[in-house]
Amino acid sequence: MNARAHELKVREVISETADAVSLIFDIPTDLTGRFTYAPGQYLTLRVPSERTGSVARCYSLSSSPDGDERPTVTVKRTPGGYGSNWLCDNVSAGDVLTVLEPAGNFTPRSWNRDLLLCAAGSGITPIMSILKSALRLGRGDIAVLYANRDRPSIIFATQLQELVRRYPRRLTVVHWLESERGLPTARGIAGLARPYRRNDVYLCGPAGFASTVKQGLGQLRVSERSIHEEKYRSLTDNPFEHATIAHPDPVGPVPVASAESAIVTVDIDGETHTLPWPRTKKLLDVLLDHGIDAPYVCRESACATCICSVKQGRTRMLMNESLIEEELAQGLTLACQTLPESDSLHISFDQ
Repeated sequence: MNARAHELKVREVISETADAVSLIFDIPTDLTGRFTYAPGQYLTLRVPSERTGSVARCYSLSSSPDGDERPTVTVKRTPGGYGSNWLCDNVSAGDVLTVLEPAGNFTPRSWNRDLLLCAAGSGITPIMSILKSALRLGRGDIAVLYANRDRPSIIFATQLQELVRRYPRRLTVVHWLESERGLPTARGIAGLARPYRRNDVYLCGPAGFASTVKQGLGQLRVSERSIHEEKYRSLTDNPFEHATIAHPDPVGPVPVASAESAIVTVDIDGETHTLPWPRTKKLLDVLLDHGIDAPYVCRESACATCICSVKQGRTRMLMNESLIEEELAQGLTLACQTLPESDSLHISFDQ
């Protein structure tokens, strides 16, 4: 079992709409530090499956660490979606779920900038977390553009109204309802977003909605660098079922670099390991093959859970959807996508 997986008790289940529920977790005292999270992050839940043993599903935290007492994820039913339907139909207060520690990097780097928060459907969950923290911690003005099928399908409708009442000078919430206006259009989004075109944009929703929003913002000449998108994706690897090989580093002569392998020294969890690193194999796979329980969730460069620092040597990433230029300049990389380019390398997970 993944060392970052823990059993958490569900304290309460709240029905948000006919198709969405919020799961509020109790965090044991000894796990408080491990479940400290940033606004916009998510939890990965283990959902039992008779066919595969389990499936792993990621759900954004809709709670804010800056005001909400307990971490909460909100789950909306997806047509044909096994995980979301199982959670909505089967989980009750008092149940215990296996949950990975918080992950993700969909978090503003400054709370004092003006924000445009765009969401559709269940995409409101990380947006809600960011919104509550920004209002409590920051000084900027915030606009929320939220698209839904109809009024009854608006998740957090009451909470959004209450926040507008409490912060009337800083918060504007604009709803786009398909029942009244049809599907969102780039032109329509541009019209609504025009007053906020200089704000930092945080965007979460289905691919079609996200594409429409970016087209609309493009019409306003909003820089792509100002748009931060949280993408829905299905995990290709189950972090709950991955069996690590529990054997120590090989005893004997220190490995040497060759045409096929580099040599890497890795600092992780207070220990140091020196390993051969095949030049065509990603660092995360090398560590797991040696029984080293490196952190990961998505294995697709999106969650930044496997972030580490290159202290010596050169590496290259096959994909990067998480790290910005400043972080790359600091020597940060993603173990799930990183290959060696030097003969000798030093990597540290202990930041």
